[in-house]
Amino acid sequence: MLCQHIFFICLFSSEEEGVLQVRPVKCENWFLPCFCKMMSSEHLTCGWLQQLLLVLVKLCFTFAGPLRPLIGTECTAKSPASYILVFTGHWSPQAFPKQYPLFRPPAQWSKLIAVSHNRHFRLWEEGAPASAGVQSFAELGVTVELMKTAKEARKKRVVGAMYRTAGIPNGIGHSSTEMLIHPRSSLLSLMVKVIPSPDWFVGVDSLNLCEGNQWKQEVTVDLHPYDAGTDSGFTFSSPNFPTSPPENITKITSQFPNHPANSFYYPRLKDLPPIASVRITRQSRSRDDQTAMSNHILPNSISPRRFSATPLDCEVSLWSSWGLCLGPCSKGGVRHRTRYILLRPANAGTPCPELEEQAECVPHSCMQLQ
Repeated sequence: MLCQHIFFICLFSSEEEGVLQVRPVKCENWFLPCFCKMMSSEHLTCGWLQQLLLVLVKLCFTFAGPLRPLIGTECTAKSPASYILVFTGHWSPQAFPKQYPLFRPPAQWSKLIAVSHNRHFRLWEEGAPASAGVQSFAELGVTVELMKTAKEARKKRVVGAMYRTAGIPNGIGHSSTEMLIHPRSSLLSLMVKVIPSPDWFVGVDSLNLCEGNQWKQEVTVDLHPYDAGTDSGFTFSSPNFPTSPPENITKITSQFPNHPANSFYYPRLKDLPPIASVRITRQSRSRDDQTAMSNHILPNSISPRRFSATPLDCEVSLWSSWGLCLGPCSKGGVRHRTRYILLRPANAGTPCPELEEQAECVPHSCMQLQ
């Protein structure tokens, strides 16, 4: 609708001079003082008619809201563009040493799901609840609901195409796919599940590959983990623990969630290093060669980006209670208490403190040896 609360302006012509009558008409709880009707009374001169119509048009545009999409969201390129998308995992024990999954299963990435679309579709959105499809993918890596939603949206012409890449069996690796992006669906969204994890993923939300009438030549985006808000697990290997009621999708940082058990909790870091990245590069292709699409894992011989090692400090338990004193109560007796290591240090992190402590006896805590 051009204007939800539209002002109806009726122009009439006849052999005689046009006449105008104004009366209010109720419409959706609005009284529109602009219902025009040819009558034989209440004559208005042509000058008054022009001024009245001008005022009504201004009011209509005021209440109509924006008539065009937001600047920068619509692509006016003359033809589609071919891109190759490369996803790279940077999930290493050097960059993310805390609780790094080594087996059952080891650190790895799910298949990548990408959708080209316009501004009327969102695959996922930070700060919004996860859809059933996002929940299923973030928790289990299942794509059925996501694909179903995208296919329904494609029937409404708000989604252009859907793409997938193979999963990556390691934390560090590459996968890629070719994409053909059309001007009517120049936005790109994608998701990749972090495996293992409760409901964590990395992704891109509505990245615009077009500026005005020009396609971007190359875009690189660093990716950080997100929590889908549907499972309350803190660690990579946490058992299923549904969040009730579900929460919104949130970005995981070095200090959020603020809990020592969180696998991404690194209080010494201001920001987490990127756990993955995507590089989207435009390809030069002829029109006759725009149907062949690739979907493969790139060889690991490609040099990964280097990040500085993340220091991991030692974490120990609380002290146990003091034991009973051994030896003479008045002099020479000692008592002990212990603690144990929760998390061993890595990458030049703070070493572990002493795990055993002793102190002199006190009279009320003394045990005589016979």
